[in-house]
Amino acid sequence: MLNNATSLIVSHHHPSGDPHPSREDIEVTERLVEVGRIVGIQLLDHIIVGAGEEYVSLKAQGVL
Repeated sequence: MLNNATSLIVSHHHPSGDPHPSREDIEVTERLVEVGRIVGIQLLDHIIVGAGEEYVSLKAQGVL
C-alpha cells in the first residue's frame, strides 16, 4: 500500500521441506484475497517453498 501496489505475490518457506499447503495456508490465502478486494490490491499467487527446488503455487492448485 505504501508503494501503491496494484497486485502482489506472497511466498513463505515450510521448514519441514514439504511444500504442500496446510489448511492454515489456504485460509490465510483466502483472507488475503478478501482483504485485497477491499483495498484494491489483487493477490496474483501464494507460493510455498519446500526443500531444494520444490514449491507449490496455490494459483496452480486452484486456490486462487
